[in-house]
Amino acid sequence: MFQKVLIVDDHATSSQGVSKLLTSIGVEVVETTFYCDDARLKAIKAHDILKDPYNLVITDLSFKQDHRDCDLKGGEDLVKHLRNLFPSLPIIVYSMEDHFQKVRELMNECGANAYVCKSRTSEKELKAAIHSVSVNKIYLSKEIRKALHVNAENSLTPYEKEVAKSLSEGMSQPQISSYLRKYNISPNSLSSIEKCINRLKDQYNANNAVHLVSMLKDAKLI
Repeated sequence: MFQKVLIVDDHATSSQGVSKLLTSIGVEVVETTFYCDDARLKAIKAHDILKDPYNLVITDLSFKQDHRDCDLKGGEDLVKHLRNLFPSLPIIVYSMEDHFQKVRELMNECGANAYVCKSRTSEKELKAAIHSVSVNKIYLSKEIRKALHVNAENSLTPYEKEVAKSLSEGMSQPQISSYLRKYNISPNSLSSIEKCINRLKDQYNANNAVHLVSMLKDAKLI
């Protein structure tokens, strides 16, 4: 089990709850910080100077801006930086966000080891996540476990995402075609773009392209 853990969360109540949980399961050293920049510095100092690195980092994603100007704007930036600095450091994301696309990005692209949604049952989920990560297994809260499935709901392929983002920027289908050709993205024919948009409208039960864009933005897919 982990013996030195860093909690990164700007909500004191949440941070205290996680700290209490860690202490209850035998973690000897629990440190906290409200800022992602401070978390990065703490991790570097613990590893490089104190020679007593953290065994685990648990971080929220959303951090409210205040008077302080921060380099790292949120938990996602922190996960990316820590994974780059310390490839083997276990990282658990502990957040209110439950959008599948965000979960996939944090797990597949940023390198998080677990993703736990804050909820009424989150203490039990977080405990399970800590155990899983300690034996080199990934963990997802039950409500988001479909997120890593190939055919998970609410997913966009890279091509669909490019088309949808172009739509959201007000491009017409001919303009999207030109944009895709410019950046060597295929298929880029008008018929392919039209089929892609129609397929997405059917998948998300959207009445028109404007409705589709609105739904994808609400789902944080674009």
